[in-house]
Amino acid sequence: MARTTPPRPVDVEALFPEVAAYRRDAVRLHPRAGQPGVRDSSLGGPLLWPRSLPWPHCEDQHPRTAFAPPPTGPLPLVPVLQLFSADVPELPFPAGTDVLQVLWCPFDHEPGYVPRPELYWRDSSRCEEQRAEPPRPDGADDDYLPDPCVLHPERVTEYPNWDLPDELSEALEERFDRLEDETGWSYWSHLSVADGIKVGGYPTWTQEPVWPDCPRCSRRMDHLLTVNSAEFDGESWRTWLPLEDTPDVGTIRDLPYEQRNRIQCPPQLMLGDMGGIYIFDCRRCPDRPYAYHSDCS
Repeated sequence: MARTTPPRPVDVEALFPEVAAYRRDAVRLHPRAGQPGVRDSSLGGPLLWPRSLPWPHCEDQHPRTAFAPPPTGPLPLVPVLQLFSADVPELPFPAGTDVLQVLWCPFDHEPGYVPRPELYWRDSSRCEEQRAEPPRPDGADDDYLPDPCVLHPERVTEYPNWDLPDELSEALEERFDRLEDETGWSYWSHLSVADGIKVGGYPTWTQEPVWPDCPRCSRRMDHLLTVNSAEFDGESWRTWLPLEDTPDVGTIRDLPYEQRNRIQCPPQLMLGDMGGIYIFDCRRCPDRPYAYHSDCS
């Protein structure tokens, strides 16, 4: 079933034409529990991994936390996302590739005390099907091991939240406040940046933005994708809850916890305190360097 974000309850650009220049397109992936195959775009599902290549492992030193790994040598990475160009053509695939695979080490890493992601761009025609179940390292925190989910990509428009220039934010503050007082709609929570796991658009920062610079050319990297803990939070659900998941009676808050949780957190990820991991890349350098940052509330 498709997932459809409801239209914004007000015309953002008519009310605040100043933000139109900062409009960006994003693709909400809307993961939902399922059984994806190796040739499906998925979250936490099996990957179309070349048989000739060894499975990647993490050899980092991990900080001592409640879920520190056992000292047994390199740790296998776990699949997080597999995205095919047929499903998400908005991804900037390097020439000769048509699938992006994101894996991470499911133990805390510094900085941020979150999993460390790795990216792989591949040509799917050169990959033979690997049917083995993805590894689940012993001792890993379940919060870092995504449950298998199928995806329902949806295109949406975003306007900056934390990334709105300070001078413009200050100039619009009174009008933002007036809109919220008169209608109950908050530019920051309801009208700007989409929640959830997504490609493109703006990171869903919960703290001050941290845009990494490319280690090769020193220019600011581009936002590639965001992996969030939830599809929406306790306030943003009013505009970011898909129509197909809206209860027939009452609101999402009225559902039993287990039912609400399956909609709000389908992969059962929890990154810090309802936080996210933001992945960036440099599209000017031929080797496509990437970086990540995380934050939480």
